[in-house]
Amino acid sequence: EVQLVESGGGLVQAGGSLRLACAASGITLDDYAIGWFRQAPGKEREGVSVISGRDHSPYYFDSVKGRFTMSSDNAKNTVYLQMNNLQPEDTAVYYCAAVPPGSYFRVSDVRYWGQGTQVTVSS
Repeated sequence: EVQLVESGGGLVQAGGSLRLACAASGITLDDYAIGWFRQAPGKEREGVSVISGRDHSPYYFDSVKGRFTMSSDNAKNTVYLQMNNLQPEDTAVYYCAAVPPGSYFRVSDVRYWGQGTQVTVSS
């Protein structure tokens, strides 16, 4: 059984930081590209960042470039998302997701989802 288990969400003031973690089981970081989507109330789910399963290089969507950093620990089969300078517009449920090799990092290509973790940024 494949599981993606997120942790690390919470409430933070604008300008603050949070670190999310996604622990994978049943798949490895070499087999899938694993990353993060987020969904704010009333909005579509959007990509945040992803680490390639091939070379473990991170990719960031424009809205978080320069503020968020993604990393991976193959020994723990876990990926992390360090979020700095958080703003109220970053408030959303953050979902860990895995896509198969050769797929785009988009909702329709996601093979496995985590349960989501709430991030709330107050102004």
